[in-house]
Amino acid sequence: MTDSELIVDLRGRLIETLNDFWDAVSEPCALPEWFGRNLDAWSDTIETRGISEVIDSHDVLVVHVDQQGLFDGHRQEAKVLASIFDGEQNRLVVHELG
Repeated sequence: MTDSELIVDLRGRLIETLNDFWDAVSEPCALPEWFGRNLDAWSDTIETRGISEVIDSHDVLVVHVDQQGLFDGHRQEAKVLASIFDGEQNRLVVHELG
């Protein structure tokens, strides 16, 4: 049996800040308007579940981003965000450009 995956492909979209990331994932992940737009809220959303019906209806969440802007490898907030993804049930895939 294959786990159902929610794939959120943000490649091609420049994400410079965490607010840009929240904007980018809000619609495909069906985050409610009251979503906290912070790392603790994201952790609760993908680890504990119970916040987004769309995320909750899938076994695995995979978010694809380009290695630029927030994810260029030098930003502490991106490292903290990436650490929230457990690599199994929730994966952040950073793609090199070019």
